[in-house]
Amino acid sequence: MLSLNKKTLLFPSLNRRRWEWDNEKIMSQKLPDDVAVFFTQSIADLPSNVRISLFHISCFGASVEIAFVKTFEIALEMRGLCDNLDIAVDEGLLEKKGGELRFSHDRIQEAAYNTLPADERCLFHHVCGMALVSYSTSESDDNILLAAVNQINLGGPAAVQDTSQSFTIAKVNLRAGQKAMVMSDFGAAYSYFNHGISFLQEGHWQEHYDLSLSLFELAAKCALAIGDL
Repeated sequence: MLSLNKKTLLFPSLNRRRWEWDNEKIMSQKLPDDVAVFFTQSIADLPSNVRISLFHISCFGASVEIAFVKTFEIALEMRGLCDNLDIAVDEGLLEKKGGELRFSHDRIQEAAYNTLPADERCLFHHVCGMALVSYSTSESDDNILLAAVNQINLGGPAAVQDTSQSFTIAKVNLRAGQKAMVMSDFGAAYSYFNHGISFLQEGHWQEHYDLSLSLFELAAKCALAIGDL
């Protein structure tokens, strides 16, 4: 931290009573180790509930809509999530801009995401996605469906502890892929269909023929559309 302070990349804010940083200067200089250590320590110094809340939203990337965070809080029954994130905003780790909650620096998002080991991250992605699937309905905003499917896919087939979930997961990937095709986003659709296929269990052609056929046929159409043959 001292080396960053000497280069005026970090400086104390007396009015806000916290450390602040110059994003442009940090991005223009090769100080990955110092930056990573500083932000990791900043997160480690937070109360455990705030650290975990930062991890939760880091799973969605560098920014997330505030409205979705509220939905996420309800779907996963995470009482106090929004309040915890407000503390992170006060600490300068997050910013509220245009209806979004953003990490103040990509290194902060990276440090927050690495709070838990890889296997626990995969499990959370899966649990998070399944909870959002249960919360959503056919009339729900497409963003909830896509967020759910993306989380499940990040967790991967290895995170599935109940094989009976595999049919549901393959089916929501089919839905997400079909929605992407409507938007002519064949690359995304291809990814969803292939993820759906990866979750199918042995004997799927006998037990879930229609679903299997749809996934394979649509994946082939998308492969043709994007030239991946």
